[in-house]
This record gives sequence, C-alpha cells and structure tokens, in this order.
Amino acid sequence: MADLLFTVEEGIARITLNRPEALNAFSTEMIDLWIRALESIRDDDSVRVVVLTGNGRAFCSGGDIKSMMRGEGFLHNNTEAKDLSSTGLARKQSLWKRVQRIPLLLQEIDKPVIAMMNGIATGAGLDMALMCDIRIAAQSAKVSEGYIKAGIVPGDGGAFFLPRLVGIDRALEMLWTGDSYSAEEAKQMGLITHVVQDDELPAFVDAYVKRLARAPQETMRFMKRAVYQGMTTDLRTSLDMISSAMGLVTELTDYEEGVRAIAEKRPPNFS
Repeated sequence: MADLLFTVEEGIARITLNRPEALNAFSTEMIDLWIRALESIRDDDSVRVVVLTGNGRAFCSGGDIKSMMRGEGFLHNNTEAKDLSSTGLARKQSLWKRVQRIPLLLQEIDKPVIAMMNGIATGAGLDMALMCDIRIAAQSAKVSEGYIKAGIVPGDGGAFFLPRLVGIDRALEMLWTGDSYSAEEAKQMGLITHVVQDDELPAFVDAYVKRLARAPQETMRFMKRAVYQGMTTDLRTSLDMISSAMGLVTELTDYEEGVRAIAEKRPPNFS
C-alpha cells in the first residue's frame, strides 16, 4: 500500500497520509506522492475542493524520528540519504527539493484546501495543516510544535504560517516550549476553524466540502487570491486586484444565476 493515497471524485480531491503505524510521519515516498498530487490538483480544473487527512489515529506526526536517528532526515532508504548527513548544504537541498515544495505548491492552488485533523498533529505535521485554508479537527486531536525537543528548527514553513495565525508572541512560545494543546485550546488560539466530535468528523467535513464544491468556483478562487495577496500588498494594490476580479466574475453565468435566484427568492443553481 502506498504511503499516500490520492483520489478525485465529483470534484473533490482527497489526499490521505497513509503510514498509520508511524503516525503518518513523512517518508520520501509520501512527500514525492504528495508533490505529484498537488501538481495534479493545481492543473486540473475539474477539482473544486481539496481535503487533506491522515489514516489511523494521527493526522501527521511530522518528520520520522527513526530516520533522523539514522541520519536520513526526510529521506528513506535511497542513495540520496547517504548525502543528507554529510553536509549542511546537502541537508538544506533535501528540504528544498522535497518538503518545502509542499507549501509552495499549495500557494499556487487557488481552490479551497481543507485539513481534516483526525488525530495528533506535531511539528511539520501541524505546519502542513496550517498551510491549508480551513482546519477542522476531531475533539480528541492534539497539536504541538515539537521541534525544540529534537533540537531542530521548523524547516517546512512553520515559522512563516504560525505567527500569521496566532501572533508573534504565542508562536514563539509554541516553538520554544514544544507544549501540546487540545483541539479546543488550538481553536481558541486561532489555529483550528472547527472542532467536532470524533465520530462526527467525517460527516461534518463531507458536508462542508460538498457545500464549497457547489459554490461559484471562479468567484471562490478570486476570493482566495484576494485574501492571500492582500496580506502582502498595500490597500491600493488590493483594491485594484479586486476590482479586476469583479469585472470578470460579473461576466460569468454564475453571477447571472445568483442575481436571478435572489430576485426569485430561491436557492441558486450554480454551474
């Protein structure tokens, strides 16, 4: 069985981390399959929503500690692994070629990306959820930035995403202590969007993503671009971008249907 499962059905792409015996810790195969799945999602206009989750009792425990002890980092049982422990440059290149490709690809995907956090999310595993647009967690899930316990830094982008969600002081506290937080505590901090009962998680997420899949797709994608680009641009640039988007979406059939449905006081039937 592959270390990562990828399916697309009725416009919903599902990525499932599939190393339950290792709490879905990263392997080379998992990262490579993850990269290919994200490239496919980015380029496939039929995909409307993306769901990321883990198989078993964990969402993702981040890097595989056993492989780190062997000097392999995020690489498993291949010739590159020998180079990884040799120099700092080789270790940097390993991150750049593999795990750091994931946040960069996610940045290129303008469709909704939902993390279904079915269990623990630690270190890079938590950071992968932070890269998603919405995080929905089971009540029993726990999160932590455990890098400090291994004496390493968040090499996947955690130092970029975390303070944007919880603020600088809380981000530093999480990184410096490596403390664990419950799903409810994480929600109060702004890390998690929704917390639901464990047995209700799949049904809740399924209903959530189907609702998004029925919405006007181009409009949603323009909204996502506007929100993320607005975080790094000035007001005038943001307003210019959104006025261009408005000019385009009002030429689409979804706009015509939406306005007609409001006038007729009925639910819209978007394409």
